[in-house]
Amino acid sequence: MTTLTYKQTDIDVFMNQLKERHPGENEFHQAVHEVAESVFPIIEQNPAYQKANIFERLVEPDRIVIFRVTWEDDQGNVQVNRGYRVQFNNAIGPYKGGLRFHPSVSLGTFKFLGFEQIFKNSLTTLPMGGAKGGSDFDPKGKSDAEVMRFCQSFMLELFRHIGYNIDIPAGDIGVGAREISYLFGMYKKIQNNFTGTITGKALGMGGSLIRTEATGYGCVYFAQEMLNHINDSIQGKTCVVSGSGNVAQYTCEKLIELGGKVVTFSDSGGYIYDQNGITKEKLEFIKDLKNVRRGRIKEYAEKYGVEFFENERPWSQACDLAFPCATQNELNESDAKNLISNGCKVISEGANMPCDPDAIRLFRENKVLFGLGKAANAGGVAVSGLEMSQNRMGYSWTREDLDNRLKTIMKDIHAQCLEYGQESDFVDYVKGANIAGFKKVADALVAYGVH
Repeated sequence: MTTLTYKQTDIDVFMNQLKERHPGENEFHQAVHEVAESVFPIIEQNPAYQKANIFERLVEPDRIVIFRVTWEDDQGNVQVNRGYRVQFNNAIGPYKGGLRFHPSVSLGTFKFLGFEQIFKNSLTTLPMGGAKGGSDFDPKGKSDAEVMRFCQSFMLELFRHIGYNIDIPAGDIGVGAREISYLFGMYKKIQNNFTGTITGKALGMGGSLIRTEATGYGCVYFAQEMLNHINDSIQGKTCVVSGSGNVAQYTCEKLIELGGKVVTFSDSGGYIYDQNGITKEKLEFIKDLKNVRRGRIKEYAEKYGVEFFENERPWSQACDLAFPCATQNELNESDAKNLISNGCKVISEGANMPCDPDAIRLFRENKVLFGLGKAANAGGVAVSGLEMSQNRMGYSWTREDLDNRLKTIMKDIHAQCLEYGQESDFVDYVKGANIAGFKKVADALVAYGVH
């Protein structure tokens, strides 16, 4: 690659080279560009980073594993899917990152997620590197037996590349408690040992309390820290939440607990708007609807007599706080304009990269407090890290202990963002999170030398 001086003007040159080496992977390009904008000025000031070619090394995964997954459906038909594991960087700890089962995934998806995971894990202050993986398998509409057979076949290959001091997968979209149990059961059988090689396990098999809640709770704790910094709070605030899965559910639960009023939930069919606010009882209905019956959010509107907006996203609704908790690039420039004009003051990303670059630019220009996903949604992997610690000790902390540890980690992440993102009258959380996450990994790579 061409030698750069790492000035801001060199980003275009770097990105053009990246796109030539990794063609067609738009989400990966987007994730790299966002980090590059923040850290190129830091690299320019540090000759050691330049000499060691740190950023060029960071954007190349340590290894990529792609494999065939063959399984039999309930009709006896042989099905074939593709499995992936992208082990991106283990400079500060073993590879750590979720598994995603969804028909839309591609290698570019996992490279984007794995790259993000490097910096997210760094921000937690726990010793974890970055990785991601999964398959184009779709668990929706499959029987438990079909999901079991797929997961067992998937693990028959993945087990070769993971281990409790090597790479520790977890769940993600399409990989919940059911899938984790099948995956861990097969891993345990193949290896003939019981280790913490997978996190997100059920409590009875070495899992951790509040792991299910952690991403959503952490997302709210980070928003709370942003508000505390300007002497404000969540109490009495109107909140718009997208999604209706695990992250959205527990974001809502914690917002209710802290006095916020959540008025929206969504899925791929549209969103509901409940102007009276989603109560604890209504949230229990959503949990049953989505986690047990696997229904559509439209059923909430039918049960409670509220509005349902088909094939729309909730960002046109007036709110004080917004929590995008569904999927990548779900919030665009037009949505950002709506939120800003409707008085939204805080965005806290519960999903990975849910706001596109134009939306982020508008939030920063208008000095909206914007909690970048690698900081705001790091609570999930943080508690996964705590699960790893408990497995190694053969001990379980209490729910209160873990919740306090999660709060402390989110406070620490916020403090790191302040250290590198504080400007005269505004905190640039994008710059703060990216630089803080980068420096820890970059310093480790320099110390290791060239390898």
